[in-house]
Amino acid sequence: MPFVNTPHLHLLMNHVPTVGTVIGLGLLLLAFMRRSDHLMRASLELFFLVALTSLPVYLTGLAAQEAISGLPDVSEAAITAHHDGVLLAFAFVEVTGALAWLALWQYRRLARLAGWMSPAILLLALVTVTLMAGAASVGGEISHPEIVTDETAVRPAAWITVEVVQDFVINKPWTWPAAEAVHFIGLSLLFGVLIVVNFRILGGLRAVSYASLHRLLPWAMLGFGLNLVTGMLFVVASPEQYMKSDPFYWKVACLMVAGADLLYLTVVERLWALQAGHAAVLLDKAIAVLALAAWVGVLYSGRMLPFLGNAF
Repeated sequence: MPFVNTPHLHLLMNHVPTVGTVIGLGLLLLAFMRRSDHLMRASLELFFLVALTSLPVYLTGLAAQEAISGLPDVSEAAITAHHDGVLLAFAFVEVTGALAWLALWQYRRLARLAGWMSPAILLLALVTVTLMAGAASVGGEISHPEIVTDETAVRPAAWITVEVVQDFVINKPWTWPAAEAVHFIGLSLLFGVLIVVNFRILGGLRAVSYASLHRLLPWAMLGFGLNLVTGMLFVVASPEQYMKSDPFYWKVACLMVAGADLLYLTVVERLWALQAGHAAVLLDKAIAVLALAAWVGVLYSGRMLPFLGNAF
């Protein structure tokens, strides 16, 4: 029996999105009160990292759901309500993280934010905290019926439910192939941009400054978003194909590393100062190699799902 399995990981990580978003919200409010750009950027970076970390939290939650469903003293109604609530909260935390990244990119390019950006992030963070708190509360009722004080507490509160998503993806004949096409377009867009940017760090394209390539990063984030949305449609619609697939977990691990690199490429001052003809330091080159290896890992693991993971 493994020392740590996916349900264990879920128990270890499941408070990260809620606590992380609360801390990010606190930093954002403090940044408003003190009018501090440093605190503002710190909160935005935290929102992005929370969004990135929420992916393995959600996926390990699916594995935990599969492991405990049908056990005695486990509320199936609470499981359904928790999953529905988490799905909606996950969507909001990802949108918050994406907007936070865009704000960080704006800071780097323009040294300021659009007037609507920070209020929008604040509103999204408030909604996310509320949804996360509700989902976490129902999660506690799954195996602890003694804390339930109201019979309506386990009813699904989300307006987008897992059942609706599954019906949309599985029972509409065009949804899955269309999502596959969008998934590969997004991956090509993302991988294409990041190859160019990291290649510059490794010493190629020396005639071009890093700042000139930095403007391409929103296209990479668009590709990342397309991959995340379509990939989650596949997982939510048919989780049994992924939860016991080793290559799927390899892919998620590589995706965490690659996503962190996207933040690194956005915010590191040393890279931004890399002028035409100048070489990056050894640390940045090592990180670029790691990032490219991670993206190759994402591609390889995804391609191996039917062969090594017995999916599909």
